[in-house]
Amino acid sequence: MRYLHTMIRVRNLDAALHFFCELLGLVEIRRKEVPAGKFTLVFLGTEESLEVPMVELTYNWEQKEPYSEGRNFGHLAYAVDDIYEVCQRLMDGGVLISRPPRDGRMAFVRSPDGISVELLQQGEPKAAMEPWVSMPNTG
Repeated sequence: MRYLHTMIRVRNLDAALHFFCELLGLVEIRRKEVPAGKFTLVFLGTEESLEVPMVELTYNWEQKEPYSEGRNFGHLAYAVDDIYEVCQRLMDGGVLISRPPRDGRMAFVRSPDGISVELLQQGEPKAAMEPWVSMPNTG
């Protein structure tokens, strides 16, 4: 058995792709448009390979209202090479850092649809530094 993907429903596909691809750094692996069902599936991964675990964005074309945020889904987690660089890129892109990487090891952000994403420094934690040390948790 191998892990394949996690599906997330998104209301604005462009906003979700901007967050996950341009800001977070995932790549689009494949896309499937289903006109009969009025939905689009976009599969994202950390590299262009069908062998990596993926995030499946499901965009229902006629969805107008936000999806409810259930507590049964916790978060996605990604190891990153430089947590400070990734958090800065996300902030520069307008993303609120909910839990800053004060310890140089872990941060949390949310996608445009409210999905919590954990960022973990790969290897040893980075040395604590500003502005992250003094930044409060939000949300």
